[in-house]
Amino acid sequence: MYRIVKKRRLNDSVTELTVDAPLIAAKAMPGQFIIFRLDEKGERIPLTIAGYDREKGTVTIIFQQVGRSTIMLAGLEEGDDIFDFVGPLGTASHLGGLKRVCVVGGGVGCAIAWPQAKALHEMGAEVDIIAGFRSEDIVILEDEMRASCKNLYLTTDDGSYGEKGFVTDKLKSLIRAGNKYDMVIAIGPVIMMKFVCKVTEEEKIPTVVSLNPIMIDGTGMCGGCRVPVGGTVYFACVDGPDFDGHKVDFDELMIRNSLYKEQEADHRCRLLKGGELHG
Repeated sequence: MYRIVKKRRLNDSVTELTVDAPLIAAKAMPGQFIIFRLDEKGERIPLTIAGYDREKGTVTIIFQQVGRSTIMLAGLEEGDDIFDFVGPLGTASHLGGLKRVCVVGGGVGCAIAWPQAKALHEMGAEVDIIAGFRSEDIVILEDEMRASCKNLYLTTDDGSYGEKGFVTDKLKSLIRAGNKYDMVIAIGPVIMMKFVCKVTEEEKIPTVVSLNPIMIDGTGMCGGCRVPVGGTVYFACVDGPDFDGHKVDFDELMIRNSLYKEQEADHRCRLLKGGELHG
């Protein structure tokens, strides 16, 4: 059992939990993830590690309520236990040697982008962050991101906060203004990462994306998280989650991620029937 030592609600659908997991905290690195189960018959859900404290032996996760397990996880309180909490899994991000980086986060993807920016900032790199959200009411981690970069650029689709527009618009304007980046790191919805990579490919800026396809065991055995990169099939759980964005087949990835879209929508509707968790 893994005890929740701190809980913070970031917006109506996004929650931050800090979990007592000293063995994971001792080895965790930016870019890696954990898999949790709420009980012995529960789903195996992967979540990126948003932070860790080696001294306190804690690991922080940030997640959006999108299905039964994450809705139930968000319902737990400080002092409650998580049945399984396994990690660190995946390959850590390669951040060494970078001097000027732009980190682009979209929506809840900012929870993954922020640790990358923080690690780079602490390594002495000059970091710009572009954080995009649909509207002001779902903005998360603004203070944390601002403390982990030289410049934070917030955008919203509807213009209710920060600059109106998409993250790609801001990225283009920064590049055209003469900013020279060693690398761009893009983390968020697949469609966002695809178009960020189109921008950077034209400018010949190396770009890394963090992928989270359908995943089950997290050890490379099930093959559910396979993704074509540069004509070769990789498993995101063991070969990633970071990949060269200019080589990822985003169109196939989007098709694979939407295979169960109708079933997921129906399942969520039944779960939240009447505003309460059912089933």
